[in-house]
Amino acid sequence: MQLLERAMTIAKVLASEAGESSLSISELSAKCNLPLSTLHRILKAMIKEGMIEQDEQTKQYQLGTIWMELGLQVYDTMDYISKIRPELERLAREVEESVYLSKPAGLDTIIIERIDSAANPIRIYDQLGIRIPMHIGAANKAILAAMPVSQAKEIIEQLIPDEEIAELEAQLDQIRLQGFAISHGERTAGTSSMAVSILNGFNEVVGAVSIGFVSFNVSTEHINTLTERLVETGKRVSMKLGYRGK
Repeated sequence: MQLLERAMTIAKVLASEAGESSLSISELSAKCNLPLSTLHRILKAMIKEGMIEQDEQTKQYQLGTIWMELGLQVYDTMDYISKIRPELERLAREVEESVYLSKPAGLDTIIIERIDSAANPIRIYDQLGIRIPMHIGAANKAILAAMPVSQAKEIIEQLIPDEEIAELEAQLDQIRLQGFAISHGERTAGTSSMAVSILNGFNEVVGAVSIGFVSFNVSTEHINTLTERLVETGKRVSMKLGYRGK
C-alpha cells in the first residue's frame, strides 16, 4: 500500500508540472519528500509499467502516455468529451467532411475522436489512438502555435534538424497570425487538413479540432467555408472548456 501511495504522489507531482517542464530526480525527491534511493527504485518500476518516462538526454522525468491510453478506454464518461462531441458532430454536418479531435502526448499527438460525415462517401481515414509527431500536420502545428514559444521550441528541437527549425517557426508565426493551420499532403498524398487549437480555463492548449478532406477539385469558396466553420467551432469548444480569452 505504501508503494502505491508513493507512486501516486510522484504521478500527481509530475501531473502538476505537465505543460511546464519535466523534473529531475532531485527535484522529485524534494517535492515528494522521498529519499533518493527509495525514489530511484519506485521510478524504475513506474518506467517499466509506462507510468512515467525519462528523457534520454536530460534524464528528467515526466508522466507516461499510459495515463492517456487508459483514459481513452473510459473517455465517453468524461465531462469534457461530452461537451466537445456535439460540436464535432455539428461541424461534420456543416462542412460534410471528416472531423478529428487530437490531444498532445509528449512529442506526439494522439487522435482521440473522429466524426465522419454521412453526406460524404469520400473519407480521410485516420485510426483512433494513432500517434503523430508534433511537427507533422495541421492539427499538430495548431497545437504547437498555441503553446508558449519556449515550450514549442523545446519540442521542435527534438524532432527536426536544426536547418529546418526556422522554416517551421515561420509557419507557426503565420498560424498564430491567421488563427488556424492548414497542411497539404504531409501525411497522405492527395489529402489536406485544416485545424484550430482548443484551450481550457487555465489558458492551456489541450488539443486541436481538425477537418480532413481530399485536395483535388477544392474551390476557394469551400476552403473559406471550412475556415469559417472551423474557427467558430474552435471558439465554442474552448469556451465550453472554460476558456475566456487571455
